[in-house]
Amino acid sequence: MKCKLSDICSFRKGKVEVESLNAKNYISTENMLPNKCGITEASSLPTVPLTQEYKNGDVLVSNIRPYFKKIWQAQYDGGCSNDVLVFVPKPNTDKDFLYYVLADDDFFTYSMATSKGTKMPRGDKTSIMQYEVPMIDLQVQEKIASVLKALDKKIELNNEINNNLEQQAQAVYYKMFSEVNGEPVELSGIIDVRDGTHDSPKAQATGYYLITSKHLLPFGVDKASANRISKADFDKINERSLVETQDILMSMIGTIGLISYIPYKAVDFAIKNVALFKTSHTPELAYYFLCYLKSEKALQHIEKCLAGSTQKYISLGELRKMPIYSPTADEIREFNYLVKPMFEEIVSRTCENALLAEMRDTLLSKLMSGELDVSGIDL
Repeated sequence: MKCKLSDICSFRKGKVEVESLNAKNYISTENMLPNKCGITEASSLPTVPLTQEYKNGDVLVSNIRPYFKKIWQAQYDGGCSNDVLVFVPKPNTDKDFLYYVLADDDFFTYSMATSKGTKMPRGDKTSIMQYEVPMIDLQVQEKIASVLKALDKKIELNNEINNNLEQQAQAVYYKMFSEVNGEPVELSGIIDVRDGTHDSPKAQATGYYLITSKHLLPFGVDKASANRISKADFDKINERSLVETQDILMSMIGTIGLISYIPYKAVDFAIKNVALFKTSHTPELAYYFLCYLKSEKALQHIEKCLAGSTQKYISLGELRKMPIYSPTADEIREFNYLVKPMFEEIVSRTCENALLAEMRDTLLSKLMSGELDVSGIDL
């Protein structure tokens, strides 16, 4: 049996004063993370006096470019932009079950298929509420949600551990190198720095991925929402910008300074408007350089070198001139001895999270279709 999405939820319509919000509880499409990865802090608040409100337990979905799969279940009250849809469960619906209905890939596919606009597609609110969902009684809804939530809790725990490990590694970096008195050298003197294409290769249904700044993750990249390009375009870009294991990427336009360490054994993507630091050529410096790029000193230098009026960017030349201390072999040996186990654990948990997310999405589809029976589960 099927019913309409409008039968199990509605859109929240209330408003909240912007002056009561902060960077943590204001949500826009900009600080929602793609591929169902939640949210980060907002970089700014809107200038209007009132904005859309949300409440603890509501489900927020970005209505711009639905293929990015930006979704978050609110853990507290707050406000969001009008480009974020706020779904409220009806009494016949478990709030966690509603989240997983909307997190199903089928929902994003439907939202995209019924969206309006080509360059920046926007979900159609009327069509969205016509989306068909399984008619399931409340007790079974709770069981389905409990199975999926267990996987999400493990992913969340891994992320917390990774954040803690990265903070520890950064603390080691500051302790060893923040007060070193050696004369800095230009970054290009110790690391080969390149950039990806600035062209726009034709997108196609299959092929290699084209990664831009919005696809960068702290460890790896988000391929789910990336365009595909032909092998000819892939090979052309990689003649000068081949990404390899242990390389580091950084966004050069848009949200500048996003850093991604590449842990993959095989790389099947090319880069656009992204800087490439070839730490794979000097792997003993990879962790040192990763911590340097995330340091306050590096971020301040990047901020100082930004160009552009309409859209800020940093040039390859400025990146190559970044001042960096050239550590001795003994310093690098000691540093790696301390931080290498931390970063290896981060990579391991990141890979585990990718498998858990894949398992969750597979289960989600099967549970929603009724292919898997949850009647035997005790809550």
